[in-house]
Amino acid sequence: MAKRKKKKGIPIKSAEEIEKMRVAGKVASTVLQAAARAIEVGKTTGDIDALAAQLIEEHGATSAFLNYRGFPGNICISVNDEVVHGIGGPRRIQPGDLVKIDVGIKIGGWIGDNAVTVPVGPVDEEARRLLAATEQSLFEAIDRAREGTRLGELCGSVEQHVRQFGFSVVRDLVGHGVGRDLHEDPQVPNYRSPESNRVTLSAGMILAIEPMVNAGTGAVQWLDDGWTVVTRDRKPSAHFEHTVLVTTGDPEILTDRPRTALPEQLGVLM
Repeated sequence: MAKRKKKKGIPIKSAEEIEKMRVAGKVASTVLQAAARAIEVGKTTGDIDALAAQLIEEHGATSAFLNYRGFPGNICISVNDEVVHGIGGPRRIQPGDLVKIDVGIKIGGWIGDNAVTVPVGPVDEEARRLLAATEQSLFEAIDRAREGTRLGELCGSVEQHVRQFGFSVVRDLVGHGVGRDLHEDPQVPNYRSPESNRVTLSAGMILAIEPMVNAGTGAVQWLDDGWTVVTRDRKPSAHFEHTVLVTTGDPEILTDRPRTALPEQLGVLM
């Protein structure tokens, strides 16, 4: 088997490795969608975590998150002002909640990583705008995941999109390359940085692109559990993520799924 090539430390996947990543991406997406469909009022976040664990096992995979640096959950499940890294437990889901699910799985030695924010029943207009803007910013970034594009252009498109609606990106957390390891080079922030401007995308790079967008300030803090990240002003946050392959043509979403918050359906962004 050929060794993986690297560009300035960034892994370039071979055709064989990309096929394995496609499998991992499909499993990750399938588990994520099933877990999202299971969200309903009265269930606990622990219930959703347990279901995801069962589904991951049924697909012959393992959680990429469980015990990663000591993380105790099978998935990350975060509610309302919790941005990411929430741990499933006794908290019951309530009407109007925004529930963020982040699923990472490992199968055949390769990782698929994706996330979605689920509105529980009717939510207020600010929440609907936040969902639509955040998900659209993900696709703005994905469209720029093309060979020859500066990574900074991809990253900057997220902040550029959400700022026009008065929202803020989280700067303390970033997306990342993904493959055999959950976190590979390059870092993929949701804003243009000097580091991202120095990276030119090449076919074979695989990125976990994940806008984390807050309704208020982009400032965050960590709770006492050492994992759960919340907005400093306690306003709601949204999180969407796809694993994306850079090609010589159009980007390929390896964790493809139907969109959640179509702007034209919501009628709040246009």
